Amino acid sequence: MMAGEGVVRVETVDGVQTLRIHRPEKKNALTGPMYETMTEALSAGDWSDEVAVHLFLGREGIFTAGNDLGEFLAFAEDGALGVHVVRFLRALVETRKPMVAAVDGLAIGIGTTMLLHCDLVYASPAARFATPFLDLGLVPEAASSLLMPQRMGHAWAFEMLCLGETFDAEKAWTAGIVNAIVPSEGLEAHAMDAARRLAAKPAEALAEARRLLRQSTEAEVVARMEEETALFAERLASPEAREAFSAFLEKRPPDFAKLRRAPKPGA
Repeated sequence: MMAGEGVVRVETVDGVQTLRIHRPEKKNALTGPMYETMTEALSAGDWSDEVAVHLFLGREGIFTAGNDLGEFLAFAEDGALGVHVVRFLRALVETRKPMVAAVDGLAIGIGTTMLLHCDLVYASPAARFATPFLDLGLVPEAASSLLMPQRMGHAWAFEMLCLGETFDAEKAWTAGIVNAIVPSEGLEAHAMDAARRLAAKPAEALAEARRLLRQSTEAEVVARMEEETALFAERLASPEAREAFSAFLEKRPPDFAKLRRAPKPGA
């Protein structure tokens, strides 16, 4: 079965549903239809007896550059995070079958935060992880403000989410984002092998084991994701976000200091 040619390619073989992000001319940046394809694939796969595991893949040298810039600018104009993004984020939490990912090259924004919801993540030495939300005047999403400190501790989570540092594969492995670092030429085969091993296990026992591992935090994850989403939408309409996006379009450094110097209302 193949679907979403040219955007997200979905294929199921040996119980593994592969969701391949395929937009190489735009560094695999995600659009509304691409989010929708992934959301629908996760939902359909969860109800299908043919699917035991979901596997996220990018292309050689690029996982995803995150949200499509044009759509992101539209979000800034509307002051709301797109419904397709919100639906995908919720699907990451609601999916009941294991999720595996293989990351080669850049994983920016949601390309990193979605990995926090995966059960197994493999990366090549060329993988680079970054969440530049704050530099855009925004806040973290996908419950990353909760999951990242739990995974790596406050100091490194602050370094990634607030300072905006890029983590290479080695640091991501040390921080607990990545299960193993695998040479690029064998990365997808390694991830597929792990996915097939999961798919071969007793399905009900696997589902219950995964539920037990995740249930203590699920309600908290949903609550944090909703809080982040509301604040994210609020921040999209903020002067800081508008300055960040204007600076990008005008190809200049943003000047957030001028906003701090602005007189307060009534002053």
